[in-house]
Amino acid sequence: CCSVNRAEINLLLCGDPGTSKSQLLQYVYNLVPRGQYTSGKGSSAVGLTAYITKDPETRQLVLQTGALVLSDNGICCIDEFDKMNDSTRSVLHEVMEQQTLSIAKAGIICSLNARTSVLAAANPVESQWNKNKTITENIQLPHTLLSRFDLIFLMLDPQDEMFDRRLGGHLVSLYFKTHEDEEDENLDMSILKDYLTYAKKYIHPKISESAGQTLIESYVNMRKMGSGRGQISAYPRQLESLIRLSEAHARMRLSEIVEVADVEEAKRLYREALKQAAVDPSTGKIDITILTTGLSGAARKRKAEITQALKKIIQGKGKVSTLKHQKLYEEFRENSDFAITKDMFDDALKELQEEDFLIVTNKLIRLCQ
Repeated sequence: CCSVNRAEINLLLCGDPGTSKSQLLQYVYNLVPRGQYTSGKGSSAVGLTAYITKDPETRQLVLQTGALVLSDNGICCIDEFDKMNDSTRSVLHEVMEQQTLSIAKAGIICSLNARTSVLAAANPVESQWNKNKTITENIQLPHTLLSRFDLIFLMLDPQDEMFDRRLGGHLVSLYFKTHEDEEDENLDMSILKDYLTYAKKYIHPKISESAGQTLIESYVNMRKMGSGRGQISAYPRQLESLIRLSEAHARMRLSEIVEVADVEEAKRLYREALKQAAVDPSTGKIDITILTTGLSGAARKRKAEITQALKKIIQGKGKVSTLKHQKLYEEFRENSDFAITKDMFDDALKELQEEDFLIVTNKLIRLCQ
């Protein structure tokens, strides 16, 4: 029987360089039985999916699978996720939601299973995390991809002396500790591997009635939070994430039933991730639309205000059929209450063009009479 809903959890780690994101990915890759490790810069679309090659003996065309298909029922660790080009990144949309990979190449048409968890790490555009920008502005990943991650965690450098001392002590100790000392302190990797394999293979938790009701209440409450402000604060995708996290927590306990405690832990994890990744810097409030549409509610409101202000300036010019692009931009900047960038101006023109108010051609703006 083939499951309709995906059971794998996708995670994104993003933040300052030097916060051990790559180390964490390497550790997970070595720990999970069917793991694949790849770097964003060195990956191509065919390397992640599949490519066609000729068999040297039979001279027949054969399909060679890539990292995502090879990590079926395992995990695919992608480092430098932000440095991937758009064509490579686009293949992840289907894998991260449908858990399949559709191929149509050289007469070979098929759908391959890619039931893999994606653990990705990304660095911010400005090398350091800017707290005055949203997550989409910081790492510049498409919101369609961001919304497919169940949890997004920020790994920031706290710039705190106590933390620096602890980290420094730990790093220095790695160089003088003996192998025996390390074995005493750390859990044996083979035991952890066996535990994960057993839990994944034999434990298939079912949601209890009380846990199901708690999940429904959580989802309804998440929706209510935004309805007061006229925003959508949760989508069915968020409920599915909570279900997956609850099942994973029950599986960790080797339990066949998902209890209310598992749902509460899933809610806590999800809330912590939202607090970090989906906070609108201008208001300080959680806004899920940042992940689903790429713009916060406040940014969308500001965009509409700028468009209306530009429309007012154009209407104030009377019966004019054409306007010069640069001249209008300079006039708009002078009359505006806050700093207007070229991108803001172009976005406002685009909005007005969609309203059939004007047409932009080269350096001229023609008004629709």
